[in-house]
Amino acid sequence: MSAFMLRFDQLDKRITIWMARNGILILRISVGIVFLWFGALKFFPSINQADEIAARTITALTGGLLKPNISVPLLTIWECLIGLGLLSGLFLRATIFLLFLQMAGTFMPLFLFPGETWIIFPIAPTLEGQYIIKNVVLISAAMVIGATVRGGRLTAKPVSEVVATGENV
Repeated sequence: MSAFMLRFDQLDKRITIWMARNGILILRISVGIVFLWFGALKFFPSINQADEIAARTITALTGGLLKPNISVPLLTIWECLIGLGLLSGLFLRATIFLLFLQMAGTFMPLFLFPGETWIIFPIAPTLEGQYIIKNVVLISAAMVIGATVRGGRLTAKPVSEVVATGENV
């Protein structure tokens, strides 16, 4: 192996180790920022365009029992709690549970209001539909974070090396 390739490999290993040590924390904080930010925006109805479809979705899902004057403040607090839970690292199991419940609701407009969320179903979402669909990334992030709440972690070692040494994955 050339000297250049050896240095590159060493640098790559150091970067990989750093990412394994810090990736979950950075993921948790970044998702927490997204939830807190988007949740806090709901405190200001004049600058948040997602309120209207969220309110109609909750009204539809509850059969009209929860009106927007109640559902939007509840959703606002809910999203802010998820953000604060992720940012603080406290009550992560409950936080991730709340996140998954909230995410289930976020996908409902795709089915309840297809005229607003699809240009051509199911291949061309509107901008609103794209905003909803991107939540699969947040769900995946929550799954990765959730896998660590009982002490799970990432490792920079190849699986074969972990198995050979008998470490817990």
